[in-house]
Amino acid sequence: MKSDKHIDYNLVEAYQSGDSKALVTLVKRWHLVFCEKAFWIVKDSDLSKDIAQDSWQTIINKINTLRDPHSFGSWAIRIVCNKSFDALSKNNNEFRKHIELQYEQSTFEDMHDERTHLKKQLLKAILNLSEQHQIVIRLFYMEAYSLKEISKTLNISVGTTKSRLFHAREKLKQEIKI
Repeated sequence: MKSDKHIDYNLVEAYQSGDSKALVTLVKRWHLVFCEKAFWIVKDSDLSKDIAQDSWQTIINKINTLRDPHSFGSWAIRIVCNKSFDALSKNNNEFRKHIELQYEQSTFEDMHDERTHLKKQLLKAILNLSEQHQIVIRLFYMEAYSLKEISKTLNISVGTTKSRLFHAREKLKQEIKI
């Protein structure tokens, strides 16, 4: 991983110094990652590609303000995540429909299977969480972000992240009755 950061560091330094080929290499290295990250959040292939493209525009416009080129990856991912969350907020109804569809599809599975039943309960409970709690749950459990990474991504304190995660868990426990 350190070698990747070193490669990114050199590419960012080169681009900031005027080497446009360095940007082409950065795009080749990161574009798919951006699309995947956006897709994970918004669950829409076309929208995730648009978000990645929009993120590149922001990155290109602001790359000269990046003080530590070693942090390019986390800085760029934060831009992608923020744009994805913005799109998700705008399309929150579509996200709810996606979760509801997953819930409805799971009703066709074997009702006697305890795991299936628990999965349906969990999906339904997640629907009842606030958007803030849904995002923290998704980043922590599905993306395996650390509390610090979540706080940086969402631009909130670690304490706020812990609080949101705690309250989301409590609400899920109440809904599922664990």
